Amino acid sequence: MGDPRTPLARFELADAPFDIAPLREGLLRDEAGAYASFEGWIRNHNDGRPVGGLYYEAYAALALEEGRRIVEEAVARFAVAGVHCVHRVGELPVGGLAVWVGASAAHRDAAFDACRYVIDQVKARVPIWKHERYTDGPPQWLHPDGPGSPPQPS
Repeated sequence: MGDPRTPLARFELADAPFDIAPLREGLLRDEAGAYASFEGWIRNHNDGRPVGGLYYEAYAALALEEGRRIVEEAVARFAVAGVHCVHRVGELPVGGLAVWVGASAAHRDAAFDACRYVIDQVKARVPIWKHERYTDGPPQWLHPDGPGSPPQPS
């Protein structure tokens, strides 16, 4: 089991599908009595339009820096033993795992709260953009208005 003096705070980008079992195992700590996780999957629709898949693009250096800041904030803010987040980049099919967040803590409230905080902050602050491919028309970039956004077609 992990070192109880140093809470885990890890953020990663993955360019291929990943297995969550070893990520969950990495959050096991002797002082933890609770574990909570969040999985975000690619759905087959958005805003009433049919989605056939998507592509995530990230400004990797900044995404890793901001993601690490977020998980470190979660560790400082909540009584957790560990927090880990992995976000996919690249092509993803409908049903594919796009993002995973896990947190372990002595009590469930802290684990749940840390998971929610991390996913909400990642969605708001990390420079990762989604290019949705629709089955009824041209693809579209979503969330393109922040700093470092992908170029928009003219």
